Amino acid sequence: MPRAPAFAAPDGACDCHVRVFGTASKLTKTRTYTPQPSSFASYLAMMRAIGVGPRVIVQPSVYGTDNRETLKAVARGGKSFRAVVVVNQDVGRDELQRLHAQGARGARVNVLFKSDARTENLQQLARALADFGWHLQMLANIAEIANLVDFVDALAVPVVFDHLGHGPAALGVEHPGIQALLRLIVDGRAWVKLSGAYRITSQPHPPYSDVAPLARALVAANPDRLVWGSDWPHAMMPVPVPNDGDLFDLLPDWAGNAANLRKILVENPEELYGFDKFGATDVA
Repeated sequence: MPRAPAFAAPDGACDCHVRVFGTASKLTKTRTYTPQPSSFASYLAMMRAIGVGPRVIVQPSVYGTDNRETLKAVARGGKSFRAVVVVNQDVGRDELQRLHAQGARGARVNVLFKSDARTENLQQLARALADFGWHLQMLANIAEIANLVDFVDALAVPVVFDHLGHGPAALGVEHPGIQALLRLIVDGRAWVKLSGAYRITSQPHPPYSDVAPLARALVAANPDRLVWGSDWPHAMMPVPVPNDGDLFDLLPDWAGNAANLRKILVENPEELYGFDKFGATDVA
């Protein structure tokens, strides 16, 4: 039962990280959790409660490369939606073309939890994605990636890091991995999703004050390379599931001002996902 947030989102505000769990896709045998059904209709109800437009459905690890459930949701949403899918590193051009036509604009690589997606030789995958103007989305702990700047520079596409880089908040902003991420953001060479604060906090409930210094540092580094995501329906939670209104209310404090808030929620998603300027949605 999400509550309305304490602030009004700007027109065209975008949720850039949602998963939908249903029966269209097959669960992998190597998954680390079994999700509860979370329907597209339930997501729309949450979205309307907090005042954010539906936009980006992200393929969850439990389905591996079976993107049918994700693409089904995008098809229901129409042109106001995009997908981030999971593909094999040797994916062919015809398959990418098919996915692109169905709204995919990025490929996700999960190196934290088990999935069917292979993660070796990301340079090969990145070259294939570059032909379609896609990005590579990484679910990884940036504190555990050696030579993070060189790693990103070697890829032929923009790199988007999930969940504030997924490094524990206890590391502090001065940690070398976080400093490397900040350099990438300053130079515009990577993007970060301001999502999943509860995945890196040491606190059980919002406002997750230990995450705020990292979020503010990312905004200070470059608000033009940040997007926001609800991470709905909050699968595999390390802490009690928060209210979505409480999560959304973290963002104004992190953003600092209305101009940054509009960049994070509206303008940056338009650029990253290739949307037309936001207007009326056409949710089926």
